Amino acid sequence: MKKLHVTSNREKIAMRISWYSIAVNVFLSLGKLAAGLLGHSAAMVSDAIHSASDVFATFIVMAGIRISGRASDDDHQYGHERLECVASILLAVILVLTGLGIGYAGINKIINQDAEAISIPTLLPLIAAIVSIVVKEAMYWYTRHYALMLQSDALMADAWHHRSDALSSVGSFIGVLGARMGFPLLDPIASVVICFMILQAGYEIFTGAVDKMVDKACSKEEEDAMRAKVESIPGVYHIDLLHTRQFGSRIFVDVEVSADDSLTLLQSHQIAESIHHSIEKDFPNVKHCMVHINPISEVSHDCYQTEIK
Repeated sequence: MKKLHVTSNREKIAMRISWYSIAVNVFLSLGKLAAGLLGHSAAMVSDAIHSASDVFATFIVMAGIRISGRASDDDHQYGHERLECVASILLAVILVLTGLGIGYAGINKIINQDAEAISIPTLLPLIAAIVSIVVKEAMYWYTRHYALMLQSDALMADAWHHRSDALSSVGSFIGVLGARMGFPLLDPIASVVICFMILQAGYEIFTGAVDKMVDKACSKEEEDAMRAKVESIPGVYHIDLLHTRQFGSRIFVDVEVSADDSLTLLQSHQIAESIHHSIEKDFPNVKHCMVHINPISEVSHDCYQTEIK
C-alpha cells in the first residue's frame, strides 16, 4: 500500500522537494554573494554563482517531472517518461557551463594578478562557507532520499547539484582559509578546483541520463530477480529470453518462455497473464511486461533438462 501511495503522489512529492530546494538556494546564493563581495573572496562569489544556477536548474527539474508524468497520448503511446532524462541532460549542461565560467574566472585572476594584488578575504566568507557546507550536504541527503524513493533521475540530478555545491563550498573554505593564512593565491585556485568538481558532477549526470535514453538494460541483480520470479510461475518450463530496457524512470520487459505444447490457448494465456501481472506487481518500476509463449513438447523439455544436468 505504501508503494502505491508513493507512486500516486510522485509528482506532488517531487514538487514539494523542489520548492524547498529553490528556497534554500535563493537564501544561500544571496548570503554567499554578500559574503564574497563584502569579504573580498573570489571563491565565495564563484560559490554564490553556483548556488544561483541551482535555482534555475531546479525549475528545469520541476518541468521535467511534471511533463514526464503526463499520460500516454496518440503521439506518445509509450508515455513521456524520457522527458525527465531530457531535464537531467539540460541540468548537466548548466552545470558544465557554470563550472567552465567559474574556472575561467579563477584562472584569469591567477594569470593577470600577482599575489600582492589579490585582496585577503575577511572572516565573513569563511563563516558563509561553513554554513553552506552543512546546509547543502543536508539537502543532498534529503533530496537523494526522495529521488531513490520516487526513482526520479531529474530529482537525483538536483541532489547532485546540492552535493556539488557543498563540495564547492569546501573548496571556498580552503581557499579563504589559505588566503587568510598568508597564501592569497589559494582563493582563486579554489575557484579552479571548484570548476573541476562541478564538471565531474555534470559528466555523471549526463552519462546517467543518456544511458536511459538509449534503452540501457537494468542491473544484473534486478534481471536475476525477474528471472527467478518468472521461473516460479506454474507451467513455465524455462525462460528463452528476458530483455529489459530503461525508459526514463520506468522499465519495459520482454519475456519469452517455453510451455507445454499440449496446453489450450486459454491455458497458455493464463500462464502469460500470471507472468505479466507478477512482474508488474513485484517490480513497481516496470511500466509494461510483454510475454510470449513458445510451445515445447514434454520430450523436448526432458531432453533440454538432461542437457542442462
